[in-house]
Amino acid sequence: MADRSLRGIRLGAQSLQSEDGVVFHDRAQHTYSCSTCGRDTVLTFAADAEVPQSWECRTCGAEALLRIGEGTATVDHSDDKAPRTHWDMLLERRTIPELEELLEERLAFVRARRGAGDQKISA
Repeated sequence: MADRSLRGIRLGAQSLQSEDGVVFHDRAQHTYSCSTCGRDTVLTFAADAEVPQSWECRTCGAEALLRIGEGTATVDHSDDKAPRTHWDMLLERRTIPELEELLEERLAFVRARRGAGDQKISA
């Protein structure tokens, strides 16, 4: 029994798995050039994977384009939608006159509260 003990093994620090029989997938490296800072980023993909035309730059966060030969790939942004803002969503539910009326009601409420607070303090 003492021969089979795990004495001397650092559990969790070393893997007991081996790489026997492991076949690594073919890989290909692709370079992306940032249009803002000019920095190149090299990424590794599976050889048969569909490579994206653009990637986020690791340095500045701008769009980096896939380098093909001497040039870069072109990305069509015509289908991209502008993100809806809170103001856009609000205008879908209310008109400008309704918003002005709500603003006046709210300002009157705040002014009345502020005036009532001043009276309590001075009394």
